[in-house]
Amino acid sequence: MATKTHTISLPCLLIALSLLQATLAAVRFGATNNASSTLGGQRFDRYIGIPYTLQTMPEVANFIWKLFQQPTEGERRHYYPDDVVNVIIQDLQDGALGETGDNNVYMSAKGIETYPPGDGAKFMFTSILYHEMTHIFQWSGKGTAPGGLTEGMADYTVLKSPFYVEGYSAPWEGEGERWDEGYGATSRFLEYCDSLREGFTPELNRMMREVYMPEYWNLLFGKDVDQVWGEYNKRLN
Repeated sequence: MATKTHTISLPCLLIALSLLQATLAAVRFGATNNASSTLGGQRFDRYIGIPYTLQTMPEVANFIWKLFQQPTEGERRHYYPDDVVNVIIQDLQDGALGETGDNNVYMSAKGIETYPPGDGAKFMFTSILYHEMTHIFQWSGKGTAPGGLTEGMADYTVLKSPFYVEGYSAPWEGEGERWDEGYGATSRFLEYCDSLREGFTPELNRMMREVYMPEYWNLLFGKDVDQVWGEYNKRLN
């Protein structure tokens, strides 16, 4: 009986290798409840759950990549060799509702105890997930960017997300004493900078891939950040 031999051309081989690399580069998602014996862990299982978390994580990731204008894998932050982003429900001892470490998002079981029941719990959980997953994927100049700026960018994602509620998810314009105060104050400032230069925040994020430098503001605006912050406050007041 004749043996049939299958051959593959070099172009086909290169395409196959490219598809394999794309599969390896794609981010995978995992979720674990390490606090299932606690009230918060049980509340998570009842109102949110692992299936909802695994369904929502890719949606949040795709929103972040679109917001920060990163359509290709090469423009995005990865965690090799596994490239798995995990959400872990556990007791956090510092009082935070959520925090990140490397490629993990830790959601506070104690914080989940305070969520409203039903869909309100999913709303709270998901809005925090937008913030924390931004820390997973944003560039921070390998730790050289001001902490208030990276926190502000994370709240900027919430501000632009479907889970933003005026006056609840972020403060009104004009709050904050410094541009790098972080969270809502900085997110509103970044929104203002977008109004001056379309796509400013994604552009600043790209520039911070390797290092953060104050000179970036001069490159983008022709003036330093303190001057832009002063103009922002003057306009509001």
